[in-house]
Amino acid sequence: MHTDTERCVRAVQSKDARFDGWFYTAVLTTGIYCRPSCPAVPPKPRHMVFHPSAAACQQAGFRACKRCRPDASPGSPEWNVRADLVARAMRLIADGVVDREGVTGLAARLGYSTRQIERQLLAELGAGPLALARAQRARTARLLVETTGLPMADVAFAAGFSSVRAFNDTVREVFALSPSELRTRAPKHAAGGAPGVIALRLPFRAPLHPDNLFGHLAATAVPGVEEWREGSYRRTLRLPYGQGIVALSPRPDHIACRLALSDHRDLTVAISRCRRLLDLDADPVAVDERLRADPALAPLVDKAPGRRVPRTADEAEFAVRAVLGQQVSTAAARTHAARLVMAHGTPVDDPEGGLTHLFPAPEELAALDPDTLAMPRTRRTTLTTLVRRLADGDLRLGADSDWPKTRAALLALPGFGPWTADVIAMRALGDPDAFLPTDLGVRRAARALGLPSTPAALTTRAAAWRPWRAYAVQYLWATDSHPINVLPT
Repeated sequence: MHTDTERCVRAVQSKDARFDGWFYTAVLTTGIYCRPSCPAVPPKPRHMVFHPSAAACQQAGFRACKRCRPDASPGSPEWNVRADLVARAMRLIADGVVDREGVTGLAARLGYSTRQIERQLLAELGAGPLALARAQRARTARLLVETTGLPMADVAFAAGFSSVRAFNDTVREVFALSPSELRTRAPKHAAGGAPGVIALRLPFRAPLHPDNLFGHLAATAVPGVEEWREGSYRRTLRLPYGQGIVALSPRPDHIACRLALSDHRDLTVAISRCRRLLDLDADPVAVDERLRADPALAPLVDKAPGRRVPRTADEAEFAVRAVLGQQVSTAAARTHAARLVMAHGTPVDDPEGGLTHLFPAPEELAALDPDTLAMPRTRRTTLTTLVRRLADGDLRLGADSDWPKTRAALLALPGFGPWTADVIAMRALGDPDAFLPTDLGVRRAARALGLPSTPAALTTRAAAWRPWRAYAVQYLWATDSHPINVLPT
């Protein structure tokens, strides 16, 4: 979008927050870059240039605005919609892969050469993977400086910097303030909270309807791993350097997030996974505009605009739970999952109580004795085959997944039909166009709305909803009185 100068100028002059994260405005006269909704008086159009990423602005010599904090913008929704090389690379960079494995590790995961990846990222985002990762480290460093009392040396290494000097230089260059000055200027309310807990705000594009989002997560919560407590969805997290516990609470203009991490180096990854879990980088205006064009869906969209797709913080975990939920009730699926957790999960220490384990990793389930599973023999085979393929690396589910190829690989597994493959594509892989025409709730809602209720006919009708069919599923599910559609009290 940053190449459409006229459209960008209109967005800046109207301070349109819908475009935050889509592009960044660099002001030639001041040397700063802003989000489109910056509250400052807009500069003259001739003084504006537009960049596709904060990293591109920083490479061009601009520093972050102190008023609008462009580093706190939601992520670009493009990376949620697309499954090409650039989108997959951006999802992996957000997950901290470059900091942990370098550009060569990023390339190995994607199956391309480092030169190809750098060329494509530069062409589309104006910055290579190292610059994009550096911009992300700067955002993480600012969060730690402003929301914790960690010594600055600890902040530097937790944010992913290789040295304190690189940390100091980057913070001064990006924010035009030293780390100590950032901490001094931080709002007093930002540093409070329980010891060891990082409290932050996760931004999103309005509107956001939280009922089905948090209702779904709470209604399907696995005891010991997830819970709803005092207005917050809480769960344990398996992270690259350790483990964590997160509490997420819906607020009118943000999601309140409290993170307790065993290793602060996991902060960037934890934030990325929480944003994916709640689908916070979606563009609800674009989604609802497309779905509202169908007369059958328009009343549902108008009643509760901004529905998100409840996703997952762990793709392999969700795949296992999808198999456990085949042809059984929500309560039965939770029971099966809870048994696996108690038998094979890693214990965690939750100061607030309630959460007891990490969901077992595929490697921990690979030696599972099928005879201990209280389920039909065919489903036992499906589950053990899935965890074995995941543990061996033959099947990879993650931010870098190629959606069509992964779906085909899932369908090749015994016991995997279209419903299981598509619900994993929708909620674990993040495909916004995944569709469930055979789902009982979808078919029942379609019949009540006068839509075709047979899978083939409904799929034909749903072609007009592309590429947002996963969101259409949320609106159709919402016509039911199931607990997944109700925000817990």
